[in-house]
Formats: sequence, structure tokens, C-alpha cells
Amino acid sequence: MKIQTKIEGFIIRDADKKDCGLILSFIKELADYEKLLHEVEATEETLAHSLFSAEPCAKAIIGEFEGQPVGYALFFTNFSTFTGRPGIYLEDLYVSPNMRGKGFGKNLLAYLAKLAHEKNYTRVEWSVLDWNEPSIQFYRSIGAIPMDGWTVQRLHGQALKNFAKEFE
Repeated sequence: MKIQTKIEGFIIRDADKKDCGLILSFIKELADYEKLLHEVEATEETLAHSLFSAEPCAKAIIGEFEGQPVGYALFFTNFSTFTGRPGIYLEDLYVSPNMRGKGFGKNLLAYLAKLAHEKNYTRVEWSVLDWNEPSIQFYRSIGAIPMDGWTVQRLHGQALKNFAKEFE
């Protein structure tokens, strides 16, 4: 799928397996911006399996300006028991620094909102680092609201392994 957007020269397309190296480079650029590069474990192989196997667990779209990749969004379906319907969880939204301010990120996010609306999903949601004020202001400008009173919890690494043993 390739979609011409209302921004001259900017298209959105589905990522495919040959994009794994590109996606990984975007992941690393985003992680570096977030000061979390040391946490990146993804490889082209793990991305190929997770995004393009017989049972993919996520999808990615690529934004291209004048034929050159400038950003991406990686997302997956989640589910709300309160509404009884699915939604989209946006794991990553990234535009290369030299291409920001042109509406590309907004367009990628608007595409996901359109996709969710067309599928009768209830929401698009994501996390943002507390210190990332430019992104927070952008999210407020499009009508996104913070989920006050909720804190993300994570079980990973050795703690995940240790707790998994509780099921034995």
C-alpha cells in the first residue's frame, strides 16, 4: 500500500521485510534522542520475525518524502475490556530531525487515527517521556489527553524470568 498524502511529495507506505535495516536505524535514532540507546536489543532478524512472520505482532509504516524515507510509525492492536473493542497502540512515531516541522509526523499519526476510525476501533494511545515537552505540546495540539492516575508497569529481564517460574 502506498498512499499519497496532502503534503506534496510525501507518501505513506506499508513497511516490508526489506525495510528491517531502515526500521532498526530509525529505532536507534529515536532511542538515542530519548537517551535510551543502551536499551536497544532489536536486530534486523528480530524485527523481521516480529513484523513479517506468519503471525506478526506489530506493523510498521514508512513516511517518504520525494522518494526518501524520513520517518516511521510502529504500532499494534490492543484491546479495551471497557469498550469491548480494539484500539491501536503506537509504540514509536519518529521523523528524522532534519525533516521535522514539515507535518510528516502529524500526517503519520493522522493516518493511524483514520485507520482506527475506519475499523471502528475506540482509540489510539501511546506513551511519551515526561521531559519531552515538544512532543507533549504537539500531542495536546491534536487533542490527545494525558491519562492521569495511570502508571506504566513493566516486568522484564531477570524479573520476568524469575516471576515466570511462579507458574511451575
